[in-house]
Amino acid sequence: MLTAFAQAFKTPDLRKKLLFTLGIIVVYRLGASVPIPGVSYENVQICLDQASSNSGLFGLVNMFSGGALLQITIFALGIMPYITASIILQLLTVVIPRLEALKKEGQSGTAKITQYTRYLTVALAILQGTGLVATARSGALFQNCPVASQVVPDQSIFVTVVMVLTMTAGTAAVMWLGELITDRGIGNGMSILMFISIAAGFIGAIWSIKQQGKLADGWIEFGIVILVGLAMVMLVVFVEQAQRRIPVQYAKRMIGRRSYGGTSTYIPLKVNQAGIIPVIFASSLLYIPMLIAQFSNGNSAWAKWIQQHFIDGKPIYVAVYFLLIVFFAFFYVAISFNPEEVADNMKKYGGFIPGIRAGRPTAEYLSYVLNRITWPGSLYLGLIALVPTLALAPLGANQNFPFGGTSILIIVGVGLETVKQIESQLQQRNYEGFLR
Repeated sequence: MLTAFAQAFKTPDLRKKLLFTLGIIVVYRLGASVPIPGVSYENVQICLDQASSNSGLFGLVNMFSGGALLQITIFALGIMPYITASIILQLLTVVIPRLEALKKEGQSGTAKITQYTRYLTVALAILQGTGLVATARSGALFQNCPVASQVVPDQSIFVTVVMVLTMTAGTAAVMWLGELITDRGIGNGMSILMFISIAAGFIGAIWSIKQQGKLADGWIEFGIVILVGLAMVMLVVFVEQAQRRIPVQYAKRMIGRRSYGGTSTYIPLKVNQAGIIPVIFASSLLYIPMLIAQFSNGNSAWAKWIQQHFIDGKPIYVAVYFLLIVFFAFFYVAISFNPEEVADNMKKYGGFIPGIRAGRPTAEYLSYVLNRITWPGSLYLGLIALVPTLALAPLGANQNFPFGGTSILIIVGVGLETVKQIESQLQQRNYEGFLR
């Protein structure tokens, strides 16, 4: 990996792309540190000193924003509205025939879907920004903080509207920065911004484990966290690279005097076909009961039961979280990979799986194989999301710790994809051909 980056810096055009990407990252981190108008910066820092910025009800969103959410900065919402909008559009593509037709139109249809995603991102940013401002004004953003209700001193309508518009504009700016990295940088703009947001709190989270440790001034706990983290990274890399390759043979066709086809290829089915989406779905869904209980009457029996049992580390929370991850893994794979469509495309171009008849038998075989490999993939996601949390909980870690399930999957996945893109661009520029 280091060799690939070194060679990339030696190539002039790739060096420009890397430096441009680094510049966008600096701008993104700068915007994540500038508070929005109407917020008391001193009171926010007082509340942050009394509570961990990586835990609590808004821990997941705060992690994706690089800590900007709880600091109520310009980029407080981060890329979460865009991620949510992309997931919603992807789900609606299966339900709405118009979107499905646009998806099949190629580049023009993809551009139209991207435009819809942008509009939905702005709408979600307005909705989430309004909710964040209302939460900050009520004092519920920082629980058990004496100055939580004074985070927004001026609660007039004008100041509230300015705060919501500022965060919405910040979300649009983040979306634009991500597209700039995709077009003029090294690619995968939104994924890289997500990677940077999580990695921004990496060193601070690890060092807090050392400061809270009691064995050998915290160095033993620090070493255990590093070893567990390295083991989890190795496991994630191994499984993320694993795939089931289904061989495909294309029959020869005579068109005039020329022969076409007769080649062999394969369909790569990853063990973790769903990626990080099931973990995000499950985490977001589990926040809803706590959110309802927080804004309702806290003295009711059901609210107390939720606050006691739907906490990270509790048996009921762990069991529901694991089952939701498994369910959403199968659900997302079912809507993102269509065996019937793949079988029809193979039949159209004269392709077949050796030993399997073309058409419906091919679709049934692909569905059978996909279900078989989705089981270990879903169980792997559940274990990755829970085992680090349970293993590191006595050391002061939580679900959103950098070596936890959601963060480690994103960091490793984006890192592998970025290295592959750089290597592919290097191969295109340094390909020597058959003749020297």
